[in-house]
Amino acid sequence: MAGTKNHDYHILPPDPWPIIGAFSAMALFGGLVMWMHAIPYGEFVGFAGLAMVLVTMANWWSNTIKEGHAGDHTPVVQLSLRYGMILFIASEVMFFVAWFWAFFSASLFPSAAETVGAVWPPKGIEIIDPFSFPLLNTLILLCSGTTVTWAHHALIHGDREGLKKGLLATIALGLVFTSIQAYEYIHAPFAFKGNIYGATFFMATGFHGFHVLVGTIFLIICYLRAVKGDFTPKAHFGFEAAAWYWHFVDVVWLFLFVSIYVWGGWGAPVHG
Repeated sequence: MAGTKNHDYHILPPDPWPIIGAFSAMALFGGLVMWMHAIPYGEFVGFAGLAMVLVTMANWWSNTIKEGHAGDHTPVVQLSLRYGMILFIASEVMFFVAWFWAFFSASLFPSAAETVGAVWPPKGIEIIDPFSFPLLNTLILLCSGTTVTWAHHALIHGDREGLKKGLLATIALGLVFTSIQAYEYIHAPFAFKGNIYGATFFMATGFHGFHVLVGTIFLIICYLRAVKGDFTPKAHFGFEAAAWYWHFVDVVWLFLFVSIYVWGGWGAPVHG
């Protein structure tokens, strides 16, 4: 019969959100550039773009959840979704490679930049003690990796209470991490501008902090879906994607802690 589906793939119907999302992203980043260059209405354009990006995300992902409930996410479709998430995380890895590259370029070859003064960290820089709040945050993220794994195993074995408790614990740890990093930034002995150490430090750790915030929101959505009864032991890609993303955030922080906090500040005076 014509139109009968005889394959495992999900052919998407026409959807306006991809094109809306593209123009929203253009407005967001265009507005940011205008704002940074003091062009009139840049702030308005940027915030309007941000609002539309958030609306697009909510509606597009809501449609994806509805497709899953409708049975459109066959094993083949789930596999393609997993490949998509893997490629997204790979792109995020390269994003952080850029910030690590900038940091190591300045720290390994300090004589190449006059502003560094042929020594790293630059003269006059007091660093954050890596074995105070940064070490505490490291332990917090490692614990959160354990709790999200607990939630995952509970889901696989049909323990929905364990799933919800594990998610709540991970969300709480993520919020504590963000709060500690905000406190650390407020009391940092160096500024973002004026020196290469501060610029590379805040760009690398700041973007990681943003990813922790995004991951926390991701997990909150998973918790709300779990409360509603979503996810089964054999169909829970939404949760699985959140767990992968959270583990990625954990691993990046370990590299940040060792390379930027410990090695990158070695020999410099510690801020009291």
